[in-house]
Amino acid sequence: MGATSYRIVGLGELLWDMLPSGKQMGGAPANFAYHAAGFGAQGLIASRVGEDALGSELRERVEALGFDTRYIQTDPNHPTGTVNVELDAAGQPDYRIVEHVAWDYLAFDASWRTLAGGADAACFGSLIQRHEVARETVTHFLKATRQDCIRIFDVNLRQSFFSRSVIEASLRMSTIVKLNDEEFPRVCGLLGVSEGGVEAQARRLIEQFELELVCITRGAAGSILISSSEIDDHPGYRVEVADTVGSGDAFTAALAHHYLRGARLPRINEAANRLGAWVASQHGATPTLDEGILEDVL
Repeated sequence: MGATSYRIVGLGELLWDMLPSGKQMGGAPANFAYHAAGFGAQGLIASRVGEDALGSELRERVEALGFDTRYIQTDPNHPTGTVNVELDAAGQPDYRIVEHVAWDYLAFDASWRTLAGGADAACFGSLIQRHEVARETVTHFLKATRQDCIRIFDVNLRQSFFSRSVIEASLRMSTIVKLNDEEFPRVCGLLGVSEGGVEAQARRLIEQFELELVCITRGAAGSILISSSEIDDHPGYRVEVADTVGSGDAFTAALAHHYLRGARLPRINEAANRLGAWVASQHGATPTLDEGILEDVL
């Protein structure tokens, strides 16, 4: 199967980051789908925006990136999602993710059932499941995917919007779990998986939740991929960082692309780290992929 025939879905939040310098489109699923499309796949965003000016602007922004917007629902009762970002006295950002917004109320309808059934890979996180309505929709969506669909749980713990029950349920529905080196011990602690080192704990998760792969990212220090029979540790690539927004989502897109193609762990790890580092060296979450980086990561 060629990459162009893959249908890869980013399922979850689509929002505006309200920065002191102005607003920017945000949401890990959209960033993931954008970079999946960069590999030649059909990247699709499944989300929900409000029936308001911010929602219309988001649709326009998504269309400008070349996406089909038919799976972005419109909510007449709840506003488009926003994250208020303020800088403290030391210049450090403080994020407040506004609650009871459109993406908290995802609806599993006939078009989404069709989308799920045709997906080759789908990526979701914990934030989208903070409200029971969206959580139930995510569950319905994932259960409607084919058995061979790669379901990636990109954990992304945010504020207090997660629980043991949500993480356990998500892992049971997943093929791959991706989390960073701060989230990994927190998740293992929540689940009572505390004995042994990182490899032993990852293999325990694989066994307990019937996962195919655990991916632990370490920022500039690379990542480690662990399956039931293999392990690969990549040191990462040194780059001059412009900003890290979207670099993790680019990493996940590269992981999905090569996993679907049956690549071995070293190749997956190398490509994912290379693309993630390149995005970190660019401004914004969705930089235009040039031919040089595509040659390196395809």
